[in-house]
Amino acid sequence: MSAIEALKDRYPGAVTFKFGDSSALSSALVSLVRSGRKVASCGALSDYENGEPRPVVGRRDIVLAWDGSPELVIETVEVVQCRFEEVTEAMALAEGENDDLEGWRKDHRDYFERNGGFSSEMQLVWERFVLLEDLAPKG
Repeated sequence: MSAIEALKDRYPGAVTFKFGDSSALSSALVSLVRSGRKVASCGALSDYENGEPRPVVGRRDIVLAWDGSPELVIETVEVVQCRFEEVTEAMALAEGENDDLEGWRKDHRDYFERNGGFSSEMQLVWERFVLLEDLAPKG
């Protein structure tokens, strides 16, 4: 049984996903979750309309490293759908990547432009989560 299969046995219904769109970004975001600074994330609604499972409160997810190995298990505790321009500073800061809303807007605009397009009117799915398990080897 693979590590991911074993985790899916422990967390029935868990979905796997990777943060970011590159190895470096993925690793940085996983580190932010581990540190407790990142407790939220968001994605374009259009990504979920193309078959990616949409977050729902209570769902547990297995966060993968860029190479596909399991890193973390998280549980969604809040989901908000809103336009990009409606993201509040509190929501942006919960993502742990920036020190203010303007930094969040710039970085996320760049991300969405790289990944299918950006509009200030675009719909986002924002989720808050809790870390259930850190799968890093204990040393």
